[in-house]
Amino acid sequence: MKIFIDTADIEEIKQAQSLGVLDGVTTNPSLVAKTGKPFETCIKEILEVVPGDVSVEVVGLTHDEMVAEAEKYAAWGDNVVIKVPIIEEGLKAIKTLSGQGVKVNVTLCFSPLQALLAAKAGATYISPFVGRLDDIHTDGMELISQIVDIYGNYAYDTEVLVASIRNPMHVVSAALMGADVCTIPYKVIGQLLKHPLTDKGLAAFLADWEKANKG
Repeated sequence: MKIFIDTADIEEIKQAQSLGVLDGVTTNPSLVAKTGKPFETCIKEILEVVPGDVSVEVVGLTHDEMVAEAEKYAAWGDNVVIKVPIIEEGLKAIKTLSGQGVKVNVTLCFSPLQALLAAKAGATYISPFVGRLDDIHTDGMELISQIVDIYGNYAYDTEVLVASIRNPMHVVSAALMGADVCTIPYKVIGQLLKHPLTDKGLAAFLADWEKANKG
């Protein structure tokens, strides 16, 4: 399973890269706004340091607006992936862009039928938002299970990219279900490595080492 970081903060990206397990980055307008940097400056800075896929979201609401934005952003780097919302005009744009060989990450997915249509239109990635479903008392990970099964039934190439991850258990469940990618906030990436028994065991080993080497 690939691990992406869900941020536009260049320092968080560099820290995640230093762990040696980062495969890509997903951004959105809200994440870029948090950096306080101009959109183009922020994205190009990320592209300079990240060799893997970097998702960049369009904000247009019509097919023509989305495609025009996508063509502009795609020229910034070979690893640019265009994020398109799963709305009617977005579906048309997915078909156009995938036909042009542009990678597309379909965002704001909340149902298996949306995911099916995105795959049929040629999406590179589908991004179901599990945390937001959990927020309205719906099992977000059940959606991942449904999409993985549907894509497996018909051998779609679209990769299931689990988004809106809130905790390490979302990552565990996604991996068990066979999702292709998890895009994870920096805070949660740090939590993946932590276990109290690891910390306790290491402390005991070091204490015993000190005892064994006294004198």
